[in-house]
Amino acid sequence: MTNRPRIPFLLPIIILVLLTACSSRTALELTNGGASNYRIALSPNATDIDRQAAEVLQQYLERISGARLPIVVDGSSPASGPLILIGSARTQSDTFLAVDWAALEEDGFHIVTFRDDLFIAGGTEKGTLYGVHTLLETYLGCRMYSPDVTVVPEQASIHLPAIDDTRVPVIRFRSTHYDHAYEQPYRDWHKLDDGNVDRFLEWSTRVHTFNRLVPPEQYFKDHPEYFSEINGIRVPDTQLCLTNEDVFQIIVERLREMMAEHPDVKYWSVSQNDTYGNCQCEECRALDEQEGSPIGSLLTFVNRVAAEFPDRIITTLAYQYTRVAPKNLRPAENVCITLCSIECDRSGSLPADPDNASFADDVRDWSAIASHLYIWDYVVQFRNLVSPFPNFHVLQPNIRFFVENGIDAIFEQGSGGIRGEFTDLRSYLIAKLLWDPDADVDAIIDDFLSGYYGEAAPYLRRYIDLMTRSLLRSGERLDIYGNPYTPVEGYLSPRLMAKYERLFDQAVTAVAEAPDVLERVRFARLPLEYARLEQAKRYGTGKWGFFVLDDSGTWSVRPEMRQRLDDFITMCEEAGYNRLHEHGGPPMEYRQVLLELFDKSMESHLALFRPVTVNTEWSPTYPANGVDTFTDGLKGIPDYTCNWLGFEGHDMEVLIDLQEPTTVSEISTDFLQVFYSWVWLPTEVVYSVSDDGERFTEVARLLNTVSDQRDGSFIETFEARFDPVEARYVKVEAVNRKICPEWHQGHPGRSWIFADEIIVR
Repeated sequence: MTNRPRIPFLLPIIILVLLTACSSRTALELTNGGASNYRIALSPNATDIDRQAAEVLQQYLERISGARLPIVVDGSSPASGPLILIGSARTQSDTFLAVDWAALEEDGFHIVTFRDDLFIAGGTEKGTLYGVHTLLETYLGCRMYSPDVTVVPEQASIHLPAIDDTRVPVIRFRSTHYDHAYEQPYRDWHKLDDGNVDRFLEWSTRVHTFNRLVPPEQYFKDHPEYFSEINGIRVPDTQLCLTNEDVFQIIVERLREMMAEHPDVKYWSVSQNDTYGNCQCEECRALDEQEGSPIGSLLTFVNRVAAEFPDRIITTLAYQYTRVAPKNLRPAENVCITLCSIECDRSGSLPADPDNASFADDVRDWSAIASHLYIWDYVVQFRNLVSPFPNFHVLQPNIRFFVENGIDAIFEQGSGGIRGEFTDLRSYLIAKLLWDPDADVDAIIDDFLSGYYGEAAPYLRRYIDLMTRSLLRSGERLDIYGNPYTPVEGYLSPRLMAKYERLFDQAVTAVAEAPDVLERVRFARLPLEYARLEQAKRYGTGKWGFFVLDDSGTWSVRPEMRQRLDDFITMCEEAGYNRLHEHGGPPMEYRQVLLELFDKSMESHLALFRPVTVNTEWSPTYPANGVDTFTDGLKGIPDYTCNWLGFEGHDMEVLIDLQEPTTVSEISTDFLQVFYSWVWLPTEVVYSVSDDGERFTEVARLLNTVSDQRDGSFIETFEARFDPVEARYVKVEAVNRKICPEWHQGHPGRSWIFADEIIVR
């Protein structure tokens, strides 16, 4: 992960060949008719990786041809027949190969056919094993598409062409953070590192460690000065005061204790919590102003910690408010900067999309000053993991951009242990690009689709390409915290959704006689089914909505949509989709939320579908159905992104035209509170009525009695009953607290209120 000139990807390794010339590279016949006279040779000082590589090769050659080649120690017996030499093994003939091991680094390898022998040499870590896997994949046609779907061509005779193949990866640390990468055989086959175990990230604390190093529950009561000062108030649940000497001593001592418990661990994280709220005390603020961002106080502190542990690497985050590189300060030689791309738009690549220009600048700036720079990139839609997310086109240009800026450690954060959209394909493609950023992306995708989905492959390829083209034509942002109902005018429009579904219908027909492949195709379709369900929340009624008005004038759920929900949940459980979003519950919990939505929504009342005017500023960030959100009949769920209209730092004033004088005796409005997302109930709600829309009479004033520190995400209904009055217009005013409470990490940021259905009876 050092920022330094790298060895070009296919730079020839110096192979000293004695008593021969390059013309000795020859084609080989490893097996013939299910038999072989080859042996797999290990040196007397073979490493564990050498032995593992030999055993993997032995197993696969037997699976391919039926021939089981013996594994021997080179030199333990007289030479008798040709050899496959693994690692540092040497032939006993007059042929002798010496490898420039240093040039292979940790994971590079050299495969060469020499006279009658096959030689596979690897670097100091897993190079030999990776060489064996490349031989199997590139030259013998084996594939590991997923831990459960592999291809091993069966052939009694194995012929190899003349080979002289050297590969040294330009990215030294490669992690995809998918459930497949938790499986050791898959991880080794695709040359991936385990971010929690392998050499580069061998740490017991990874990121967001302030609270673990200085627990607020242990220290805040007696020492509030250890924690962030925000507007003159010390706050426990944000960050640390990084100019407090006691904080420095506590962290250094804690690290010493942890290092003593784990003496072999090299990398240790001293990094901000996963929130905002950096300290604004006079001393911290001075350092931040000097360096142009809160990185000033953080990096000054981390450099001091690193000086205490010169034989370890201290890692910290350049994340959100600390992302911008400092003006003058430089990371110490043993400080690793973890730069995170969380805010970026995934519809365009990092170097080319103007919306990503600031992050691209940060990559260049940090690359110029950091000895160790590690990229934490994001490649899925975390809020809706089972949702269409067409970002395949940016994966390669982004990885190439990192490499061009000297970055050789990349963590692509996928969905972890949670299944998501095209998990198998994403994991496969990203692994290939991390090993070789210049690989042929189209060829990789086509190979995977053909091997994994069989005869359905052409339809799935058209599906992926059509969605990508549609996204690019729409000009819409692709956000990792997005959803499938915002782009209903773009790449997930009704017209395009119908096209996508037809392609999947064709895919299903193509593999109808292949049950295993059919199941994979059905699982691949789940994101479309999820998008339909999520969009139905927004549409409400009509062709794509949940609800229909029956002959009796009662709103009910379309039977086909209820069945669609049940089928979706069943398939999710069959496919192993244990959660639908990063911090969500199981699919059955999602089903329960929708059933509650069915029960609460589409009540016939006086304001249903009546015209609405909003007289104060509402946020287009969460548009729902615009001003119609208040009278569309669709009840919001405990998720502010769905069917809620938001007001950031503003009061709410809504006017409903009942269109004719009507007797009114009851008004209610739903509001949401999720204080960790800066969303609170209004401090008070006022209901008024009018005959002409100009002169209003107050009929109710309701004060909020719910604690602003009540945890969780919940809905509160502000309901008023009063003596019947004749009115045509109803006005609802809700008072926003305007800024987050002093105790809250967001103070003095603007607070939100989210409101939904206004019911008039």
